[in-house]
Amino acid sequence: MIRVVDTTRLRVLLAVAREGSVTAAAEALHYAQPSVSHHLARLEAEVGVPLLQRAGRGVRLTDAGELLVARAEEILGRIDSARAEVAAHAGLRAGRIRLAAFPSALATLVPAAMTVLLRDHPDLDLALVEAEPPAALRALRAGDVDVALIFAHEETDPAGVTVHPLFTEPVYLVTGADNRGDTLADHADARWIAGCERCRAHLFATCARAGFAPAIAFETEDYIAAQALTAAGLGVTTLPGLALSAHRRSDVLITRIPQDGRRVLAATYGRPPLAPPVAAFLDAVTSGPDRPAWPA
Repeated sequence: MIRVVDTTRLRVLLAVAREGSVTAAAEALHYAQPSVSHHLARLEAEVGVPLLQRAGRGVRLTDAGELLVARAEEILGRIDSARAEVAAHAGLRAGRIRLAAFPSALATLVPAAMTVLLRDHPDLDLALVEAEPPAALRALRAGDVDVALIFAHEETDPAGVTVHPLFTEPVYLVTGADNRGDTLADHADARWIAGCERCRAHLFATCARAGFAPAIAFETEDYIAAQALTAAGLGVTTLPGLALSAHRRSDVLITRIPQDGRRVLAATYGRPPLAPPVAAFLDAVTSGPDRPAWPA
């Protein structure tokens, strides 16, 4: 029978899973190494099965350890979220908002929203981190952030979180000055520049609908670098509206791809009611126009 599990020991196990060794976890947690080893031994006694096994100079999770780590992220995320809600409701502090956002949102949506938020709530404690959607959702479930700004090319319903749709941003074909056409099919024989794994999958699906498979010559998640490569005539690419709103080179040509776009969403942990600081941020990020002014 599994006894009551100490949450401090769950945090220690998560640190070991992230860092790959007891020594590195101790450094990350600012604990003495024997203390970490003690917590792990007690946790294994509490659950009744081995959670770690040695792998070279480090350790790796057993199957039971993998399962407990996945659940621990959810459990600790819920505890941290509940603490924040109760503290804000009780007026124990002005509140805080910890946000994870993908790069082009961090360069466009976030500054405007934070300006509104701090104008109305000047004592709010803010923390921002750049993260692509999968990492942002992991941080949200683990309780490391309160809100995750994410994007999705398809309908999505991430487990354990609530999504708040913001808008759909268009996607553009981006070419150099020697542009040979305004449709994807016009560039079927070109070299292509692809982005992150999710964007690359969307590019292949979009090109498939246009009747060809793109030949990927370069891969970069940096939308500034993608435009530089395009401007140099090294390939063509597609970029979403927020990326071009954040930075657009004058020596590239853009054409909006009909009936193509990606959804921009805010994700929060659990179900409403939301903690007051989180609700205030969502109000700020949605208080402007329904959508940004997209480049033409």
